[in-house]
Amino acid sequence: MATDNNLPAIIIHRLPHFKLSFPWAKNICNPIESSDPLYPIHKPSARILIVVGPSPLNSDHLDQYPSLECVFGTSAGVDHIDLAECRRRNIRVTSAGSAFSEDGADYAIGLLIDVLRRVSAGDRFVRDGLWPVQGYYPLANKLGGRRVGIVGLGSIGSLVAKRLEPFGCTIAYTSRNKKSQVPYAYYPTALDLATNTDSLIVCCALSDETRHIINRGVLTALGKKGVMVNIGRGALVDEKELVKFLVEGELGGAGLDVFEKEPEVPKELFTLDNVVLSPHKAILTPESFDKVTELMIANVTAFFSNKPLLSEINLSDY
Repeated sequence: MATDNNLPAIIIHRLPHFKLSFPWAKNICNPIESSDPLYPIHKPSARILIVVGPSPLNSDHLDQYPSLECVFGTSAGVDHIDLAECRRRNIRVTSAGSAFSEDGADYAIGLLIDVLRRVSAGDRFVRDGLWPVQGYYPLANKLGGRRVGIVGLGSIGSLVAKRLEPFGCTIAYTSRNKKSQVPYAYYPTALDLATNTDSLIVCCALSDETRHIINRGVLTALGKKGVMVNIGRGALVDEKELVKFLVEGELGGAGLDVFEKEPEVPKELFTLDNVVLSPHKAILTPESFDKVTELMIANVTAFFSNKPLLSEINLSDY
């Protein structure tokens, strides 16, 4: 897409299967792909790099851009970006901010309802022709009145909580810090939270501290009637332990949009009617992509106008 319009060039960094067009850029900048003939010319002087989706960005990639000042992320999480290396090089980083939050929160509630009410399982029961043959279909559980714990009360987690309130759920949370402005009970660890709830919704960021935050102890505390939903990152959960608990009936159910080794999903889960599986699509809708586009325009414009960036990450927190 490179042109001779004298607009500044920005580098697009993506894995081949991540598709995202940039028609909005034509009046602001020249987006340069690695396949562009002018890429070798612009690479040394590029000041901005846009990371499409969760495409990994490491120190070897950053070595190619000696003039880089800012990395713009288009994903809700930033665990795919080497933040420590960005901090060392004094490169600023932004995320998608709250662009995906509403859709992520909706999906989390949808997964929880699906697991509790056995919606997907009931759909399979009907489609497989079992209704006229077996007749009886197991009773499901209601959402109203459940004690729901939210792991990570950030942008998505806060909206999850608001969506749970009309159902009459008792809401609690664990987060990096206690939030004095919210009315929900706070527990300092995921284990404490699981001990005092019967459902967990995991939507925190992935970091060294939160990797496998949902472990054997947490799953044990959640118990045989407990339900866990994960729309964050697969590595937030010890997947081997989760599979074991579900197969052995030590956990009531799970709604999983993310997995540790995507797109690989443990085959043991395929036959379990108390597990709902989703291909990492919780936050993705045309509307959320529109919001990401608006955010990219605002950030690129702000950068070249020397104004504050939107959704900038505080690298000292990582």
